[in-house]
Amino acid sequence: MRKLKIRRCLFVAFFLIKSSGYIHAQDVTVTQDEKFVQLLNEKRKVNASITVNDKYKIQIFYGENDKARKALSEFKREFSDTDGTIVFESPTYKVWVGSFNSRIDAERMLAKVKEKFPYALLIKPNK
Repeated sequence: MRKLKIRRCLFVAFFLIKSSGYIHAQDVTVTQDEKFVQLLNEKRKVNASITVNDKYKIQIFYGENDKARKALSEFKREFSDTDGTIVFESPTYKVWVGSFNSRIDAERMLAKVKEKFPYALLIKPNK
């Protein structure tokens, strides 16, 4: 019984050693269009310019694109001195406003914003 196991192991080892000499790697050459490289570089520049920092923000809306645009324009009418933006996170749109260094400043603004947008909440986005 033991001799069969040893023979089987030796056969498998011999087979693997013998067949390894027949394995060859393929040579692959990839050619890229120059426009693709330019587009990729532009994408890297755009991604580098998008900054989500350690500042606090207020989210006033979460939902569909047209409603997000409407909420942002309504916010800008009420609070013209505070900046806002629409952020897309599949499959919904979020409206983030403000950029506050401290939580206390963000809480003060949140109290004002909640009068007009009762579902607003304080967030601290990560990159």
